Amino acid sequence: MDKEVSTEAQRFKKVREEQHHTQQSFAELLGIGATTADIERGKTKISGKVVMELLMRYQINPMWLFGKSYQKTVDIEGGDVSPKVVTLDSDGNDSIVLVNQKAAAGYPHNIQDVEWFQSLPTFNIPLPQYRNATYRGFQVEGDSMLPNIRPNDWVLGKAVANISEANDSRIYIVVLHDSVLVKKLQKVPSAPGKVRLISLNPTYLPIDLDVKDIQELWQVNSKLSFGIEEPSDSLLLQQLQQSMEELKKQVNNLQA
Repeated sequence: MDKEVSTEAQRFKKVREEQHHTQQSFAELLGIGATTADIERGKTKISGKVVMELLMRYQINPMWLFGKSYQKTVDIEGGDVSPKVVTLDSDGNDSIVLVNQKAAAGYPHNIQDVEWFQSLPTFNIPLPQYRNATYRGFQVEGDSMLPNIRPNDWVLGKAVANISEANDSRIYIVVLHDSVLVKKLQKVPSAPGKVRLISLNPTYLPIDLDVKDIQELWQVNSKLSFGIEEPSDSLLLQQLQQSMEELKKQVNNLQA
């Protein structure tokens, strides 16, 4: 029977049994009515509310619940930055949610709202680099990451479960309680509970913040750019050629 249902249904049942709850008592605890049995049979999908209840009560890692991580629990008081909502396609595979600039403004406030996520466009990339992990796409606003990332570019990020997994000097999508930033991240050795966010554009000063202020963290591994400009060296060559032609004309006029 277990083989016929999804990973999340099996693991949901495993958590219930480990906590010594009946289906009825577990449903009452989670406040989900009589849907516990349907979840375990695979007839009802696990809602965002249930995922959050399992996270808050038992520190169950949402990534583990959906079979995307071997880490079963996370320390929610000490660096959990994993996705609060995981989106799946009709086949039960991870889909990549696209968050444009307008949606990014509301992202921190809807981070647990399953219905809000369902209103956003999604897609899949059939490449091995995008398997066995959760990815999300964000549209960049502002010029703080020039020259590498331009305004209106899209960056794709791989979910990070815990701040301890973050690598210094890599670029991350950092979801705070009131904003979404794209920055290089550095840990502060003298202050384990703090990180420093650094812009590539030197006109922007670094930002120091507490780890507890980070809701989600996504490690950027690729970007999508549109309206690619002509390489600067080609433009320079054209300018030199134009200057030479003007110089020839001036010489010819002097000889005339």
